[in-house]
Amino acid sequence: MSNDEDKPVAKITTKDLKNVDPSRILNLNVGVLGHVDSGKTSLVKTLSTLLSTASLDKSSQSRQRGITLDLGFSAFLMNLPPAIQDKKHFSEKYDLLQVTLVDCPGHASLIRTIIGGAQIIDMVLLVVDATKGIQTQTAECLVIAEMTTKNLVVVLNKIDLFPEGEREQRLKDVESKIRSALRNSRLSDSPMVGISACVGGEKVAAASDNPSDCVATTMNVKGLVDLLHTNIQPPNRDQISKSCFHFAVDHCFPIKGKGTVITGTCLAGSVKVNDIIEFPTLALQRKVKSMQMFRRSVTEIKQGDRAGLCVANLDSKMMERGVASSVDSVKLISGAIAVVKKVRYFRQSLNSGTKFHISVGHTTVMATVTFFGAKEMADRPKKFTHTTSESGAESKPLSTSALGGNADNAGLPRLDFNFDDDFEQHDGYIETLDDDTFKSSDLPLHWAIIDFQTPVYCPLNSLVIGSRLDTDIQANTCRLAFSGRLVQKFDASKEMGKMNFYSRKERTGIVDRLGEPYKRSDDEKIVRYEIFGSELFRKETNMSEFIGLHLETEKGDVGVIQSSFGTSGKFRMNFPAGTTVRNGDKLYLRFKRYANDAEKKIRQKSVLPPARVGTRLEPEPKKGKKKHGVDSGNKCEDNGSVVGKISNTKGDPMDNGLYTMVIIEGFFTPEANIREKIGHHVRVVGTNDEGIIAGSFGKAGKCKVSFTNGISKESVGTKVEMINS
Repeated sequence: MSNDEDKPVAKITTKDLKNVDPSRILNLNVGVLGHVDSGKTSLVKTLSTLLSTASLDKSSQSRQRGITLDLGFSAFLMNLPPAIQDKKHFSEKYDLLQVTLVDCPGHASLIRTIIGGAQIIDMVLLVVDATKGIQTQTAECLVIAEMTTKNLVVVLNKIDLFPEGEREQRLKDVESKIRSALRNSRLSDSPMVGISACVGGEKVAAASDNPSDCVATTMNVKGLVDLLHTNIQPPNRDQISKSCFHFAVDHCFPIKGKGTVITGTCLAGSVKVNDIIEFPTLALQRKVKSMQMFRRSVTEIKQGDRAGLCVANLDSKMMERGVASSVDSVKLISGAIAVVKKVRYFRQSLNSGTKFHISVGHTTVMATVTFFGAKEMADRPKKFTHTTSESGAESKPLSTSALGGNADNAGLPRLDFNFDDDFEQHDGYIETLDDDTFKSSDLPLHWAIIDFQTPVYCPLNSLVIGSRLDTDIQANTCRLAFSGRLVQKFDASKEMGKMNFYSRKERTGIVDRLGEPYKRSDDEKIVRYEIFGSELFRKETNMSEFIGLHLETEKGDVGVIQSSFGTSGKFRMNFPAGTTVRNGDKLYLRFKRYANDAEKKIRQKSVLPPARVGTRLEPEPKKGKKKHGVDSGNKCEDNGSVVGKISNTKGDPMDNGLYTMVIIEGFFTPEANIREKIGHHVRVVGTNDEGIIAGSFGKAGKCKVSFTNGISKESVGTKVEMINS
C-alpha cells in the first residue's frame, strides 16, 4: 500500500446539480460507526461534497469537546454501482447514487443516539483505529450493525501511524484480529480497507469548517471509494403505493418568514408538497409547504431519502426528535408482544419482570419485559410467514419501519401471534432448550411482552433494541441485551387474562409392585400391562382427582392411573402397550398448570399408545417345600436363609440416634402366620447387626424386628436375611 497522497473524491457542488433531475438520484444511507476518536468525522469530512444543516459537528459544544455529540448528515455522489445497475428496477429510474453519510457519536454515554442513527441506514462503515483494534464501543457498534444491516465495510483508519516499513504487516495483523472477532457473526465476510482520513491530525480536521483542510493529506481514500462502489448492494425499497408515509425526525428549527423545518429520513412511503402530514406525539396535522434534499428543492420524497420538510404553524421548541407520518397511520401503544433474540455478547441473564431501556427509532424509554414461549417458538418454522402477491410485494399495506429499523435485518421472522395458543411462562430468557426441536448453535427466539413505562408512537413490525444503559460505561461490557420485532399491540394492564400461560409441573413416584408377566406378541418382549405404584400421593389424597391421568416411565412408556390400591396412597396403573419397568423404577406425573385457570386443574396433552396384546406367562413350578408360610418365591441364599429389606424404622430413637425397632418386608406372604416366627434371628447384610422377629406389622406380610443395640435410620432399604434355626 502506498502512502502517496490520493486525489479527493470528485466534488459535485449544488451549482453542478442544477441540471440533474433530483428524481433521477437514488439515495443510500450509510451509517459511520465506531469508537470515540477513531476518526469518523474526519473520514466523513474527507468524503463529503454536500453538507446538510446538521453536519460535521456543527454544534459549539462538539467543537469545544472535540467529539461528535449528535448525528451529522452529509453526502457525496457517484455513478450507479454495478450491483445496482444490474437491477432493472433501479437502472431505469436512476442515473446517480447519492451516498448520505450518517455520522454517529462514538462515546459510550451517547449510545442512545448511536442506536437511533443506526435505525435509519442501509449499510454501515465501521471505522476502527488500526493502532488500537477492537475497542468497547467498536464491539457495541458491531452488535448494532448486525441488528440493522446486511452490508458492512470495515475501515481501518490511521494507518499512517504505522512505520512505513512495517505498515503492510501491521495492517495484516489487525485485519486478522478483526476477522476473528467477526467470525461467528453473519457479517464475517465483510470487506476491509486501510486508510488515513487525515494524515497526522484527526482533531485538527474535525475542528475545521472546511472539508478541504484534510483532503490533501489523506491516504488510500480512493481505495475506500472504489471498494464502496464495488460492494454497495441495492437498497431495500418497498412499493411506495403500498406503504404509509413514515418519517424519522432528527432536527427541528425555524426559518424566519418561511415556517418550521423538520429534517430527517423517510423510512417508508412517500410525501409530496401540499400533502397533509401528522405529528402523532403532538396530535397535530400540518401541510407540507416545501421540501429540500441537501439544499435542492424537490416536490416529492420517498423511502430512503434524506430531506428537510417546511411546514407552517409548528413551534420548533415542541419537537426535537420524533415521527411525522401519514394521518392516522402511526398509533400510540402502551405495550406490545414481540419476537425477541438475545445478543450473544450480553453477559447478564435476562430475567422476566426486569426493566430495560427499549429503543424504537430515535425514542428510548423504560419498559418491563416478560419472556415466554421459547419451546413453542422453536416448534414453528424458522422463516418469514407473511404472504406475498405475484409481483413479490406484500399483499397488505406495510406497517414497518424500514431501512435499519427493519427487523428483517436482525434475522427476526414475521410471525402472527395467536391468543388461542398455549405458551410456557419463563422466569427469564432460556439460552438452551433441552429438546431435539432446537439444534441450532444460535440462541433460541422467544416471545416477550414489552410493557412501556411511557407509551410510544411506532408502527408494528418495527425493530426494537433492548439495553441496560444504566451499566457502568467503564465496565468494558456489552450493554445491548436483545433485539426484537413488534408483532402485536398489547396492554398488559387490561389483556393479561387473554394469555394462555402455563407452567410445567412434575411429580415422581416409584414402581412398588409388578403385575403378571406377558410375552408381547409383536416383539416377544416380556412386559407388564398392570403395575402398582407408590410415593406419588399421600394416604389422605383424594385419588378420584387423579384417576385417568397419564404417567411415564424413565424409558418413555405411557400408562394411565386406573384406581387407588389400599389405603396408603398406592395406585394401580395400566399400560396399553406394556412396559418393561422393574420394582423401584421411577414413575413421572407430568402436567401443566395454567396461570389464568380459576379451577387450577391438572392438564395433560400426552396420548396413550395403541394397545399391543400379549400372552400371559404361566408361573414356573415351585422348587422345594414352602416352610411355615415363608414365601418361597423370594430369593434364598445358599444357606437357606430368606432375603428381605428394611422398609422403615418404628418408634422414637434412643439418645444415640439409633432405633430399636424396624419394619422388614419380603420375608412372608400376606397369608403367612408370622407369630410362628417370633423369636427367629435376622441379620443385616453388610453390617452383621442381628435382631429378633417381634411380631407382624399390618396385613401385607411385613414384620417387626427388634435390635437390642439399635440400628441407624440410614439402614432403611438395606438387605436383611432371616437365619434358619
